Amino acid sequence: MEHDLKGAPSHVPPRNPFEKMGLQSTSRETPHANFAELAAFRATAIEMGYPSLATGVLIGWEWLQRQAHIFIRFMAEHYRPDSRPNHVHVINYKTSTGSWEPLFDKKDKPLYPLLMAELDAMKALRPTGGLMLRRDGSDLPWGGKGEMLTQVERISKKIIMAAGLRPELTFTSFGRHGGTTEASTSGLTETQLMKKGQWSSTKAMAHYLHHDDEAKQDAQIKRIKRRKQAARK
Repeated sequence: MEHDLKGAPSHVPPRNPFEKMGLQSTSRETPHANFAELAAFRATAIEMGYPSLATGVLIGWEWLQRQAHIFIRFMAEHYRPDSRPNHVHVINYKTSTGSWEPLFDKKDKPLYPLLMAELDAMKALRPTGGLMLRRDGSDLPWGGKGEMLTQVERISKKIIMAAGLRPELTFTSFGRHGGTTEASTSGLTETQLMKKGQWSSTKAMAHYLHHDDEAKQDAQIKRIKRRKQAARK
């Protein structure tokens, strides 16, 4: 067995020591959904009696949130509290921090009219506070033992299949992955994206950016427009 400079063994076992624990290493990229697929998922979720999942994917899409943020850490008091009626506190689950995001523009128009309408109605049902999103029909938390969100993924897969969407999609495809990709192709700068998603580095953010043909086409169109503008000067 080889040793490193500090004398510790540097030999790597040929098999994954965590294999029997179900912790498999994978490089498979998380598929991202587009806005039309998001709309189809939401419509089907509502039709099947799961409006909280319809709202959940929209939270993920608009505020670039992870599942744990949405279903385990998002409290009623985070949304339009008396002290900040025009803001929402978007939690960063990994760093235990967060950011107060404005809900209205400078002319007092809602920045997220559809999502805000759903959350306003939801908060009205939470007079004592607590978790904002709860299971439809039972009012129980979506998080199970160990804060696992197995039911979110299981029911989301049922909705995806019922909506006739790509079978490889998951709840995560509509949230941080799909929303970040849309934000990037919409022209947000790297700095704006990092602030919106509360990433500490561009390397961490890159995992959620999926550059498909649309993004590359848009990038080249912008370059062509810039060339024409420069030629007219």
